[in-house]
Amino acid sequence: MQVSSGTISLFVCVAMAMVGAASTAYILEHPEETQGISGKLLKIAGIDPDRLAAVVAPRAPGETSIQVATTPPDTVTLNADQLGHFEADAEVNGRRVPVLVDTGATLVALTYEDAGRAGLFPRPSDFTQVVATANGTARYAPVTIDSVTIGDITVHNIQGAISEPGRLHRTLLGMSFLGRLSRVDMRTGTLVLHE
Repeated sequence: MQVSSGTISLFVCVAMAMVGAASTAYILEHPEETQGISGKLLKIAGIDPDRLAAVVAPRAPGETSIQVATTPPDTVTLNADQLGHFEADAEVNGRRVPVLVDTGATLVALTYEDAGRAGLFPRPSDFTQVVATANGTARYAPVTIDSVTIGDITVHNIQGAISEPGRLHRTLLGMSFLGRLSRVDMRTGTLVLHE
């Protein structure tokens, strides 16, 4: 039986991959024994040993699987503050605006001052809508926000509201932004936004 050169090449590639995987597993299992050699080999292969060590999760004795921590570029994780609120630094029309995530708010509600920072300047006659708040009723100016960015997530053409001066003390990131995301996950102490 004659074996083709293509078949031999395939077996060589598979054998090399197996040796590479076994070597990597040994290096990860016995870093103290292979520190000098493994670091050099990883650098030759173009892999930063410190970065590799940072993404490999600790394993229990005898456990052989390697878990790599990944964060997709279109995902943002927010941590809750002491009161359980989720705050973030957003960019509204390209300008930095601190926001409070509020799933109970229908719109992105801008303070009068933050609206000005974002280049939105309503006239007194623009405050045509009325909304019921925890502090009573308030008037607001409806607006379309060109863009809101948090981390790697950007949403364009968002319905928003500008509050009358002095009526809102914090810009609220409401459902007109959150509802445009593919998913929003709330976990213990974290809120994960998926573009």
